[in-house]
Amino acid sequence: MNVGDYRALARRRLPRGVFEYVDRGTEDEVAIRTLRGSLDALKLAPKVLAGVASIDLSTQVLGRKQALPVIAAPTAMAGLLWYDGEVALARAARDAGIPFCISTQSITSIEAIAAGAPGADLWFQLYVWENRGMTQDLLARVRAAGVETLVLTADTPASPKKEWNVRNGFGVPIAPSLRAGVDVALHPRWLASVLLRHVLGTGMPTYAHYPEAFRTRITRNAVASDVRIDHRLAWDDLRELRRRWPGRLVVKGILRLDDAQRAHDCGADGIVVSSHGGRNLDSAPSPIDVLPAIAERLAGRLVVLADSGIRRGSDIAKYLASGAQAVMVGRALLYGIAADGEAGAADILAILRDELERTLAFLGEPEARRLCPGSLRRESPLT
Repeated sequence: MNVGDYRALARRRLPRGVFEYVDRGTEDEVAIRTLRGSLDALKLAPKVLAGVASIDLSTQVLGRKQALPVIAAPTAMAGLLWYDGEVALARAARDAGIPFCISTQSITSIEAIAAGAPGADLWFQLYVWENRGMTQDLLARVRAAGVETLVLTADTPASPKKEWNVRNGFGVPIAPSLRAGVDVALHPRWLASVLLRHVLGTGMPTYAHYPEAFRTRITRNAVASDVRIDHRLAWDDLRELRRRWPGRLVVKGILRLDDAQRAHDCGADGIVVSSHGGRNLDSAPSPIDVLPAIAERLAGRLVVLADSGIRRGSDIAKYLASGAQAVMVGRALLYGIAADGEAGAADILAILRDELERTLAFLGEPEARRLCPGSLRRESPLT
């Protein structure tokens, strides 16, 4: 009936290491608790006797109309949750009338996703590698696949301390270990339907966009230097990317007004106000707390998107009322994929659509794109 139900299904079906990679945060997981606390502290004030006869959830993002104010966020592991999980996500997004953003670290290549989900509005999330020539080769593949919207992840200047992965012995590609072996053996359905299908087909699952010569060298502890994520990115790199990339360019991971302004000054078409789902800096603020000031300054000058912590349609409404034109949804869709593949992802989107429609009806607002700060009431988060 809700995203929480799908999370419980995913937890039962997946090995612990895989589930916790998706579900958990970094260090003490303060950022994840902050996300939920900030969203719960923000209230929506309903209007009565508003006479709303119908609800319109459509919006325009980067010049394109879409059926929902939602983008399927870039996530690295969908292909490990369900065989061809990225293709399943792309199809579910296409059928819901929304874009799907492919991750640099997806298990399935952009070419295979485009072939498996014809007609999907595909975006691509970029991690810049230290070898810029190889990064440009990747971008050439992205352009050749017909992608027009590039999303640069800018909030990872260091490797996050994901203690859960270390404790669970989890990495990509999956490295043999006693703990991981026992974990996988206790989940035979996942072993047979996902891991063994990969092994018998293309080999041990790994990042499909990395150069062939380097894929088997990507481990939990060391990455071949050429394809290591470049943690030294600066504003000049964004300007250079803007010069080279002919399509729409979005910068993901903004949490400061001055950074949002700089992204605009460097030629970005949009930004994503995001704390990386609480998976990077554990002391990061909640996007919903910093979004209003950013949107007030820059809405109309670039597209303002937001993400992190979305579990209900009312969460989407709060982001929209705070100034976002649309939201990115990540973990919730992964729970759906893990539980029931494409059907699960489609159901998650249907649940969020239904909840958002109900929220707008209670608010007396016929159009999602017209939500405004007047619908919000803020309380101090519980500690």
